Amino acid sequence: MSPFQYQVLKPVRLAPGDRVAAISPSWGGPSVLPEWYKFGKQQLEQVFGVEVVEMPHTLAPAEWVASNPAARASDMLEAFRDPTVKGVIATIGGSDAIRLIPHLDLDVIRENPKVFLGYSDTTALHFACLAAGIVSFYGPSIMSGFAENGGMHEYTINGVRRAIFSSDPIGQIPLNEEGWTTEKTDWSDVSAQTQPRQLQPPTTPRILQGKGTVAGRLIGGCSEVLEMLKGTVWWPPMSVWTGAILFYETSEDAPPANFIRYWLRNFAAQGILKVLNGILIARPDPAGDESYQTKIEQVFVDVLAEEGLSHLPVLSGLDFGHTQPMATLPYGIKAQIDCNTARLTVLEASTRPPISNTSDGTRL
Repeated sequence: MSPFQYQVLKPVRLAPGDRVAAISPSWGGPSVLPEWYKFGKQQLEQVFGVEVVEMPHTLAPAEWVASNPAARASDMLEAFRDPTVKGVIATIGGSDAIRLIPHLDLDVIRENPKVFLGYSDTTALHFACLAAGIVSFYGPSIMSGFAENGGMHEYTINGVRRAIFSSDPIGQIPLNEEGWTTEKTDWSDVSAQTQPRQLQPPTTPRILQGKGTVAGRLIGGCSEVLEMLKGTVWWPPMSVWTGAILFYETSEDAPPANFIRYWLRNFAAQGILKVLNGILIARPDPAGDESYQTKIEQVFVDVLAEEGLSHLPVLSGLDFGHTQPMATLPYGIKAQIDCNTARLTVLEASTRPPISNTSDGTRL
């Protein structure tokens, strides 16, 4: 099929007892840190009542996974084809999911819409899902989020439940009152599993510019991966960007603010900034620079001013991406920025209820 048969097909919500597939579409982290992967799998199963199953190459050696993007794509397609699998979750991010482009059949994804969850490098595969016309979810991965030290944060748990275990609208994204962390811990140290990371005091999102309320379909992800996607067959046409709300976050690499400036100027050169209805900026991993978030925010304000867009609503400091705890955001679903309250609300359901239950318990 041609890329971007854009229909926004909603997957069936997950439910306790469902089988979900763990795939390693980027880095083969489970083979390098097997105990940490097992911890995340255990948390996912215990907290949400699902059964996690591995695909043929999920646990393969990292070096082999890196050398075989076709096998990674095969795992993803097999998970989508399997009618007994109701959701697909990335084990971890990485840096080269973009290499799956020649190997991923978007028809398979489109014909078998189901919950797909992950963040960071998984951004590339969310754009594949978007091109296939299905809703997917920017949220925790098994080894980063579900495997949170000392147990998952309630904010993350509630975000996952509202996004993929309910067919009601997600509604207003709650304020994170637990605090936040990007503290680095040694995942090879099994004892770290029981030691919660130190939380920084919570802060509230704020409006950088704009007035009133605006709405648009959510699209975005990790800044560095967005750069890899530009110009590829998975990069959306202008019709998809028009009227959208861009959500944007940076990885633990903390790219310099000037790099963000250059990358945003490319968005401007493509004409994307001018057709957006709003922008969301995540709380970044500061990587030791307490002024990093402020620097990024200023770059957005500067580049938008260059384009005569000082009126475009920008909401910053949201908890998604490379921070814990994290919210889960659905691609292609309509959301609203309220500049008066500095709040984000997801206006429509991102999943659908099962059509029926068959005599053997299969949910359709």
